[in-house]
Amino acid sequence: MRVHIMRLMMDRVGFAEVARIVKVPDVEQARVELRPALEAVINADTTIDLGVRERERVISDVLDDVVGIGPLQSLLEDDEVTEIMVNGCTSTFIERGGVLSPIGRPFESDEQIRILIDRIISPLGRRVDERSPMVNARLPNGYRVNAVIPPVAIDGPTLTIRKFSDRISSLEHLVRLGSLPAWYAQMLSFAVRLREDLAVVGGTGSGKTTLLNALSCEIPHGERIVTIEDSAELKFTHHPHVVRLEAREASIEGEGAVTIHDLLVNALRMRPDRIVVGEVRNCEAIDMLEAMSTGHDGSLTTLHAGSAEEAVVRLTLLARYGVDLASSLIEEQIAMALDGIVMSVRTPSGKRYVSSYTGVSRAPGGGVELTEYVRGDAVAHTWELIREPPFIGEALRTGALEQEEVDRWRSSCQRASERSRQSA
Repeated sequence: MRVHIMRLMMDRVGFAEVARIVKVPDVEQARVELRPALEAVINADTTIDLGVRERERVISDVLDDVVGIGPLQSLLEDDEVTEIMVNGCTSTFIERGGVLSPIGRPFESDEQIRILIDRIISPLGRRVDERSPMVNARLPNGYRVNAVIPPVAIDGPTLTIRKFSDRISSLEHLVRLGSLPAWYAQMLSFAVRLREDLAVVGGTGSGKTTLLNALSCEIPHGERIVTIEDSAELKFTHHPHVVRLEAREASIEGEGAVTIHDLLVNALRMRPDRIVVGEVRNCEAIDMLEAMSTGHDGSLTTLHAGSAEEAVVRLTLLARYGVDLASSLIEEQIAMALDGIVMSVRTPSGKRYVSSYTGVSRAPGGGVELTEYVRGDAVAHTWELIREPPFIGEALRTGALEQEEVDRWRSSCQRASERSRQSA
């Protein structure tokens, strides 16, 4: 019925006119323009016998197929869905509230998925075929898209769409969600304001980008920020001076690639006060470390690792991709460049928390010394201030922080510690 009505609408409006309407940037406007034609063909065809609810459902489905992305359109419009994973035509999963769940088989064939992939990436100037079977892209609304087709994807074409919410944009919002206590958020705010070089560390889907965005919002408005990302995900809606740079993959001819490394080297010539790198995953690690230790204090980045110790090891390995130096020398660079590691974790229930804060310094005998200042237990939902980070005392000495605001913070830490002991 849906295919039949779509063909009638195409015949009535004309393929050229439908193509023009579909290219309109405003999807809702395109739906409004095509809806009268759909209603007209349904009214004119006496073989179509639909009730009011079935009629609205068919019209909505046809508009999703023509204007949107078919059976996935309603999932994209659902704010509770954070990720969509199509595994061929055999299964499709969604992530809602951090938990994966199947939604059946919305696609009838692999060819339908291929058509959908082409519809998503073609307007972005990208394509996927047997010669180039993988593609990463970013939709205009900021959602990240990854597609892999056979022969690389053995069980059929796969499509992954990761959605990024604008609702979480500050440390205060994370406090309201219960991701960390207020005193911890205030300490992280101090760290950003005092130009500590921080790495947000965690596993896939642990909320690293969300936390990085919240930390970035603590940067004073008088500073110039340059952001560098594979896919632009960070939001700076309230900061007046932000330059956003995005990497670009090579064309089908193998030309025109712009890597994170290229952007980072170029950013150093753009007079940045802060450099925010969405994620360090390759040889750009050494450039990021050099930027942190050569006048760009207060820079931020993310890194895949399961602990602060793993983060140091991974940074060392990544840096060696870019420069042929002994591990001991790279560790010296890490100790001089990085000031703190903030862990972001996701529990089995799907909840995301900001757990530990670990200071990074140079060990007396050389290498990296890690000092835990905040210990977080995501399962027990508790946080403990092990010791006060030294940057707070130094800021008091230099006048970067006022005694009154530090006293308020210390009082809140003490009250939180007393409540924790009482509950224990």
